Amino acid sequence: MWGAGTGCEKRQLQGSEETGLIAARQRTLSAAGGLQKGAIKSSTSDCIVVIPTYNERENIASMIATLRSLAEAPDILIVDDNSPDGTAQVVRGLIETHEGIHLLQRKGKLGLGSAYKAGFAFALRHGWKYICQMDADFSHDPADIPRLIAGCRAGADVAIGSRYVKGGRIRGWPWQRWLLSRTANFVAQVILRSRVKDLTGGFKCFSRQAMEKINLQRVTSEGYIFQVEMNHWAGREGLRTSHIPICFTERRSGTSKMGKDEAISGLWQLLYLGFSGTRNRNKERQWRLICGDRNV
Repeated sequence: MWGAGTGCEKRQLQGSEETGLIAARQRTLSAAGGLQKGAIKSSTSDCIVVIPTYNERENIASMIATLRSLAEAPDILIVDDNSPDGTAQVVRGLIETHEGIHLLQRKGKLGLGSAYKAGFAFALRHGWKYICQMDADFSHDPADIPRLIAGCRAGADVAIGSRYVKGGRIRGWPWQRWLLSRTANFVAQVILRSRVKDLTGGFKCFSRQAMEKINLQRVTSEGYIFQVEMNHWAGREGLRTSHIPICFTERRSGTSKMGKDEAISGLWQLLYLGFSGTRNRNKERQWRLICGDRNV
């Protein structure tokens, strides 16, 4: 169980497309493991987990409690797209009495990709060293968060919780969905020439330096293809990747947000990424030949 909180600090964040609420008790981190200059005082860890939500009232309190009960509890940022079911209100209630919880509430359903970008930008602005991402529905096991963070602490730029490496698995999916996922990953690997086996997975940890090199301003995907694009740019930047086997479990409650229209849009975005990547590689190769580099 969490310890009772005695106070909280609230302030309003304003951005181009969302407003945010930050609240938690103040705590000073040690110089060895603390946040960089400019970090918000309500931080309790050098790691933050970004969780986008839309109608996750049934899951969010339990997810937050589980994450905060970890031996090295990370801070948590909920990015809520004005959920009609009152997800944000649940989070606000927890903020009032518990530390290390933050909320960005946006004006409407603006997409998974932009939710993650808003959350990552928040984490970068306020100095967290390690930035994790996961779903709110327990398809990703919160107990695996320390393993992802450890992967980055050990030297990886990006630690990917993978369903498709040795030791990884999926629980609760019919074979048709498994086949669709594997096919989508294979197609993405071929188009992008990527060695990442789980390109579509959304359970990861980034070091701050990796996130800065990826450069969120050039990430344009707004749906589930966002996961693929982040991996694509990480590969283009030559970032070191660690693959952590995980068990992905079908959501406990609620409904999936993935629709047919979004899947079709994602395919077009994937083709665009592949085309633009090939074009850029060809330009780079031509430039190196002009400069006299024959090792191309």
